[in-house]
Amino acid sequence: MTESSEDQPQPNNPLHGIKLADIVAELVANYGWEELGQRITIRCFTHDPSINSSLKFLRKTPWARERVEGLYLKMLRDTRKG
Repeated sequence: MTESSEDQPQPNNPLHGIKLADIVAELVANYGWEELGQRITIRCFTHDPSINSSLKFLRKTPWARERVEGLYLKMLRDTRKG
């Protein structure tokens, strides 16, 4: 029986084990909704934003999730430099 890709360790994936809700919460804490909406122009960040509405949208919209994950990784890199 083979292991699924979800069960195997992913040492080169910096997002492995981090929940999408935690990513969004950290981005909001770091940038705030207004700046987050300017950096990634999606309606769930610019019109009546909330963590729950953002999660619903991001879970079914791969391109938006990729942009959010990319911004999160950039935020982590910038934090380590500073």
